[in-house]
Amino acid sequence: MKAIRKKLSALLAAGAVLGCLAGCHGSTERSAFQVPEEFDTSRDYEITFWAKNDTNVNQTKIYAQAIEDFQALYPNITVNIRLYTDYTDIYNDVITNIATDTTPNVCITYPDHIATYLTGENTVVPLDDLIADERYGLGGSEVRFESPTAAQVVEQFLDEGIIGEHYYALPFMRSTEACYINKTYVEALGYTLPETLTWDFIWEVSEAATAKDADGNYLVNGQSVMIPFIYKSTDNMMIQMLRQCGAGYSTDSGDILIFNDVTRSLLQTIAEHTATGAFSTFKISSYPANFLNAGQCIFAIDSTAGATWMGSDAPLLDISEDKLVEFETVVMAIPQFDTEDPQMISQGPSLCIFNKSDPQEVLASWLFAQYLLSNPVQIAYAQTEGYVPVTTLALESEEYQDYLSRAGEDNDQYYAVKIQASQLLLDNIDNTFVTPVFNGSASLRNAAGQLIENVCKSVRRKETIDDAYFDTLYAEVTSLYRLDQISAVNSADGKAELGPLPQTSVILLSTLGAVWAVIVLSAVISWIRKKKSIKNQRMD
Repeated sequence: MKAIRKKLSALLAAGAVLGCLAGCHGSTERSAFQVPEEFDTSRDYEITFWAKNDTNVNQTKIYAQAIEDFQALYPNITVNIRLYTDYTDIYNDVITNIATDTTPNVCITYPDHIATYLTGENTVVPLDDLIADERYGLGGSEVRFESPTAAQVVEQFLDEGIIGEHYYALPFMRSTEACYINKTYVEALGYTLPETLTWDFIWEVSEAATAKDADGNYLVNGQSVMIPFIYKSTDNMMIQMLRQCGAGYSTDSGDILIFNDVTRSLLQTIAEHTATGAFSTFKISSYPANFLNAGQCIFAIDSTAGATWMGSDAPLLDISEDKLVEFETVVMAIPQFDTEDPQMISQGPSLCIFNKSDPQEVLASWLFAQYLLSNPVQIAYAQTEGYVPVTTLALESEEYQDYLSRAGEDNDQYYAVKIQASQLLLDNIDNTFVTPVFNGSASLRNAAGQLIENVCKSVRRKETIDDAYFDTLYAEVTSLYRLDQISAVNSADGKAELGPLPQTSVILLSTLGAVWAVIVLSAVISWIRKKKSIKNQRMD
């Protein structure tokens, strides 16, 4: 029996090792990345690029053209693109593929997401050495296209890619949020737009717009539907409100500060205006642009990256022509609490590079990521929406300046609302901010929006919104996003504890573990049967 127990323990140990290997199926030992002294052009490379577009066919064409042009410069590098319409889907797929070592080479993403990717060992390549490399870095001597130098990347945008002590992301495009306004209705209600929007002004006008006639139609538009104020991204709404009030959100190290009295007061105000029908959200009512363009909304807050959907003459429309209402569209910065100290969020896609066992493959990936910062890509992509290029090389070019100067020449390439949205960010770069990035910051961002969504839903259900309600809400959101499990202490390499893994990853890892458990159990049973058979043969 002692010998059997010994062999059984050995089998179980082997099974455990195999189970660990299953968790990183297909992986090889991978050390931290070091920049090769020279790019080996005698070899062929095939890299994958996961990108996001806004269902805008022009963006897809620009990606395709960028790949074609890059491959003409580097014929030994083949780039395969996979398009997504949602950043969350990219995030979930990357997390799942980290477990199987099948991540893409280059990925459009956000720093909040990269912070979670970094919990894998040597998963994401730190870019410091690549950026600074004299031969293959930004503006490098061996790069086959006009690459911006590090100094030609807008400093604020470049620094957004710092996580811990290293650069892990390159900015690709930048946007902020804008308030798209039906000026015609504002003036019909007897108001004049101020130089800077305030929350008090928006709430006052929105409440005025809820007035109805004897038949139940809204006086301002004569229709049976009017939601005066719709916010697309409620996480941004809460984050920016707290920033403008100087209230807590989180610390750089991951302390969660959002559950404070200012948050409670802001939610109470939102609840009051939801109750009158003056306010709603995208998740509850649908896209702000659809209501704005149908004359059923006055203030629609959305990203500048969605400008081509906004306004009577928008080149992209999601409503039929017969529902379209003519009005004058004005683009303004989001409402402020302090007009002397405006605060708005900086957002937009970034690029990260995943480490591979072959440093040459990583270098090929870097060259492609770097190409996306070249003028042909930056200027073309920025013109698809209210995006802003991330390099001064592009921003100061004659081509881009000419584009900005031609606002309103047509309702396509030079659509006025789109260019005004870009100009809004250009005029306010110094007023933008980013939230702290740590492992779990993506969950906190989701929680910020969930607070507003839950309050609005509760109001619509006629629930009582009081202190007891907020106590329960805070507890529920904390539990839902496991905010109490996010560590506030970084480890030596600057990583915080993981937030919750996506459900797909949990299922995958659980399935792999179960499969290996069955394999080990089968092996044990087979070994015992074989042992018994040999013993019986000896007895015979």
